[in-house]
Amino acid sequence: MSARHPVRVEDRLRFDSIIDARSPAEYALDHIPGAINCPVLNDEERAIVGTLYKQVGAFEARRVGGAMVAANLAQHLRTHFADRPERWRPLVYCWRGGMRSGAMVNWMRLVGWDAQQLAGGYKSWRRHVIARLTEHAPQLQLRVLCGATGSAKTRVLQALAAQGQQVLDLEGFARHRGSVLGAWPGVAQPSQTGFETQIVDALDRLDTQRPIYIEAESARIGRLNVPQPLVQRLRASPCIEICADTDTRLAYLLRDYANLADDPALLAQQLGTLKELHGRQVIAQWQAWAQARELAPLFAQLMALHYDPLYERSQSRNLYRWEQRQSVQAHDLSDAAISALAQTIAALPDPVAASADDSPSP
Repeated sequence: MSARHPVRVEDRLRFDSIIDARSPAEYALDHIPGAINCPVLNDEERAIVGTLYKQVGAFEARRVGGAMVAANLAQHLRTHFADRPERWRPLVYCWRGGMRSGAMVNWMRLVGWDAQQLAGGYKSWRRHVIARLTEHAPQLQLRVLCGATGSAKTRVLQALAAQGQQVLDLEGFARHRGSVLGAWPGVAQPSQTGFETQIVDALDRLDTQRPIYIEAESARIGRLNVPQPLVQRLRASPCIEICADTDTRLAYLLRDYANLADDPALLAQQLGTLKELHGRQVIAQWQAWAQARELAPLFAQLMALHYDPLYERSQSRNLYRWEQRQSVQAHDLSDAAISALAQTIAALPDPVAASADDSPSP
């Protein structure tokens, strides 16, 4: 590929490696999937060069920064790139496709590798992500899994994936279960841009002409926003409701959320955020149960007073095809039963085809 023709994001898979030349902090926030981080300036060096540029001038920033870049490139040549063959073809990017990636590409070409620079850098990747979400979300053949809290929707989604069905696991990408108690223990959520990158990367691997199972979600998962084109497609898609009785759901919750008893103080603090909805007296009782690690009565009341009423209000309001939903019964939510439930869901008649068959003849 000639250097006279700008390399686009769509060309990235033609290369042997994708190299992110930005700082580790920039890379941690978001990066092109599969890219390795080989910074030409680390976080501290980038801050020093930026300060020099503002306080002294561009020349001094380039002089000091150039020495840092040269040292870092030499280190990469001795380590990360030491075993690369002569015909290795890397694609390099930085923030805008400017000096940082340009410096790395120039040195690589001096060595003899056919290195190329991504036109527009990381910013072109962000434009690609936004375009993919805007253009392709309306075409997705989504099947939306619904069910009251404790109906094992996420586990069913995982079972569907294990059985070869296409799934889009938004809570997995967000590292959050989507409820007030949904934070993953000891795991931080990704950045908003990183979340969106994971979604687009997953969509790029799916066949948009086949059904894609997804869990019913609100517009926010923890502190992250689900991209609006995907929210709108989800709300307009066919629904499948998992129906389980209260005892079955409570037994499942006590297994799946058992980790909440590990930190009673944190659990009590999280429950405090519901004070405006349920009042001081109710929350005080819930916090007392949390402190005593008595999850059974706590979860039973959370279901009865908080989650179930919220579910009843939100489904018909947010899911436009709720009245036409398909339903499956779940009398058991053990691992084996969840696997069987996933098979039942996958075998349901295609609601889109059924809707077309029921439409009046012209």
